[in-house]
Amino acid sequence: QVQLVESGGGSVEAGGSLRLSCTVSGYPADYYCLGWFHHPPGKERDGVAGAYVHGNTTYYMPSVKGRFTISLDNAKNTMYLQMDSLKPEDTGTYYCAAKPSAYDSNRCRYLIPTTFTYWGQGAQVTVSS
Repeated sequence: QVQLVESGGGSVEAGGSLRLSCTVSGYPADYYCLGWFHHPPGKERDGVAGAYVHGNTTYYMPSVKGRFTISLDNAKNTMYLQMDSLKPEDTGTYYCAAKPSAYDSNRCRYLIPTTFTYWGQGAQVTVSS
């Protein structure tokens, strides 16, 4: 059974930093895609960053590039999202999700929510102005 468990999040002022963690268990492959998704209140869920597990390739949407950083600890099956220079518009629930890669890292750059199979429970991030 595949499980994604998130931790981290919280409340900060604009310009502050937070770190999210996503620990994966039971995934039936060594190479797969992981993604971080942002769900602002009253809006659609959008992908913000992705990674190719074991390939150590990362992708970022323009809205977070230069501010958010993904890192992978393959020994712990954990992906981190370091969020710096946070803005009020970064407020929302952040989800991590996993999907097959078919050994093609380029598949991990497409952060379309409906293509991801497994999801974490979400972590709340609130950025005040």
